[in-house]
Amino acid sequence: MSKPKGRLAAYNRRVRYLLSTPYVLWSIGFIVLPLFMILYYGMTSHDGGGFTFENLKLIWSPTNRSTLILSIQLSVISTALCLLIAYPLALALRALRLKSNGFVILLFMLPMWMNFLLRTIAWQNILEKNGIINTVLGAIGLPKLNIINTPTAIVLGMVYDFLPFMIIPIYNVLSKIDDNVIQAASDLGANYFQILFRVILPLSKPGVISGLTMVFVPSLTTFVISDILGGGKVLLIGKVIEQKFKMTNDWNAGCGLSLVLMVFIFICMAVVQKYDKDAEGTGVW
Repeated sequence: MSKPKGRLAAYNRRVRYLLSTPYVLWSIGFIVLPLFMILYYGMTSHDGGGFTFENLKLIWSPTNRSTLILSIQLSVISTALCLLIAYPLALALRALRLKSNGFVILLFMLPMWMNFLLRTIAWQNILEKNGIINTVLGAIGLPKLNIINTPTAIVLGMVYDFLPFMIIPIYNVLSKIDDNVIQAASDLGANYFQILFRVILPLSKPGVISGLTMVFVPSLTTFVISDILGGGKVLLIGKVIEQKFKMTNDWNAGCGLSLVLMVFIFICMAVVQKYDKDAEGTGVW
């Protein structure tokens, strides 16, 4: 009996290896090799190809340092606003007690099916000087707002585009909290705010951490939103990297700045690994 079982186990291993081959090749071609190219260009000089740290040091130039600080500031503000909007909304969705979580996920994923560029251009039309908001304000006799081409417009665009990435993981965690736990806290005399801050919020921490990461990282690296809603007047680090590749054709400098941003991404991943390792279903997909 041991030999047939051994042959069956060996056969299953070969089948698994065969089925995993396309995914391994895809990962090598679209993840490993691009990362290796970024590392190679970022650590070599533009002229001779020799090893150097100069591309990494570019982040400390006055212009790049100021754009990085501004990018971090706007990313933190956008992430905080997404959290303030998403958490009460996720609580309200949980209170509805919908039978299918898939419907809620579909509800918030629908706007994301529209092209990212089109959604950003739509906000440009809303916020511009003769846009929808100022047209309505002018019709009712109120002064017009000068929002377009400002950091405020960029923050609004980030919040709109990345809000689903905050709502879905928080809702997924909240929907799995046992009602008996909340009922037990209520029976022990806890009021609504005590239940919220001492029971629900600690239990939903994995979803919050996942949402913070999934909003902060794309907010930090985006350049499309800042380019369209900022009108080229608000320079963020993502736009600087794009210019290195497209305008100056300096791949080494662009990859060096990208490596610095990857440090922030690795930090976020480390935070998620620490707080979300025991959670299930906190991601978007």
